[in-house]
Amino acid sequence: MTILAEIQSLLESRAEGRYGLTLINQQQHALQAAWLAEQDGHDDALVTAALLHDIGHLVHDLGDNPADAGIDDKHEELGHHWLTQHFGPAVTEPVRLHVAAKRYLCGKEADYFAKLSPDSVKSLALQGGPMGPDELAAFEAEPHFAAAVQLRRYDERAKVKGLATPPVAHFMPAVGRVCRD
Repeated sequence: MTILAEIQSLLESRAEGRYGLTLINQQQHALQAAWLAEQDGHDDALVTAALLHDIGHLVHDLGDNPADAGIDDKHEELGHHWLTQHFGPAVTEPVRLHVAAKRYLCGKEADYFAKLSPDSVKSLALQGGPMGPDELAAFEAEPHFAAAVQLRRYDERAKVKGLATPPVAHFMPAVGRVCRD
């Protein structure tokens, strides 16, 4: 199986589980995030990162909602590791940094915390809470900082029950264009 077929299969067959405490599933969340990025005119790398930002949830065996059991599944690290075999930093770094971007935005923007879903609030505590001043500066120095922050904003917005999006197959050409295989 090629990596593109494997990604499509993961998103179509393993992503039916509920996305934490939201009323949508992992697949709908991924499709909504990618659709938002595409609608805003972003390049294939950010569309792909948006589609695959939570792939780490699909490649571990901790169940649908480990945060509910007080476990940080480190899905951003798992996803990054899994993706680096096939994609460059323009895709993998925003995925790796999207959790840090949540911490960053909570430390940088006074109103961002109020935008978090209940799941994101719960996982934020497990992930280290809002960043302090030194962490904010270090995060801003990351080469893919801006893409990670944009991806994070899509992540928070991509939790709408019943939102119509294109299917997984619609995004696979963009994924293919940035895949190194």
